[in-house]
Amino acid sequence: MKYYAVKNGRTPGVYRTWEDAKKQVDGFSGAEYKSFEKITDATEYLDWNKETQPDIVKEDSLSNAIKKIKSASGASQDNSKTSADYFATIYTDGGSRNTGVHKGGHVNETDKAAWAYLIEWDNRRTYGSGGEFGATNNKMELLGLINALEKLIELKFNNKHLLFVLDSQYVLNGINKHWIEGWKKRGWKRSNGPLINASEWKKLDSLLGHFSDSEFSWTKGHADNQGNNFVDHELNKYMDQMK
Repeated sequence: MKYYAVKNGRTPGVYRTWEDAKKQVDGFSGAEYKSFEKITDATEYLDWNKETQPDIVKEDSLSNAIKKIKSASGASQDNSKTSADYFATIYTDGGSRNTGVHKGGHVNETDKAAWAYLIEWDNRRTYGSGGEFGATNNKMELLGLINALEKLIELKFNNKHLLFVLDSQYVLNGINKHWIEGWKKRGWKRSNGPLINASEWKKLDSLLGHFSDSEFSWTKGHADNQGNNFVDHELNKYMDQMK
């Protein structure tokens, strides 16, 4: 698989297909772009890897770039609700380098898996990542959100007006379609069998009770949402370092 990094185009970022990247550079004066085998190489080309990871930092070049992109081209369908409408915007993601039989399901004990989150507010941001071996993509998606919620509670942001942006329908359906409530009533079981990742769903349910004014929104993964691309980069960077 190749990653296409557009440094100078209609919407700079990392794209999974040439067709998507081509739309950003065709006919664009001074377009700069390049293909890579690894997403970390693609983000390094965009200078994302120049950042260190302090606990809380002032807005840097990536945040400035995101604002310029939004002001130049308008917010996309995924993030049409801008940061001006919310106290903070939170991006979470999870992934697994699954070598097993069924993608997202069966994994081998040596398969790498990781999660990441990004919290942006008032020209500031903080982010984190973590991982483990032998975990599924879905478990990491849950842990990305769980760790973000815990950080928000630590920052005392949990009662603020918050927007969460995820690319996982698995997690979003549990929240927005109130599946969690049904599983809880059945003793944390599905109607047709056991609930996978039950302990993570229980933890998520407990944390959500501390958030009084939050909205959970979907974005297409690996597309033009810069916050989503950032957390995808962070979790892949974490997996690259796992030994």
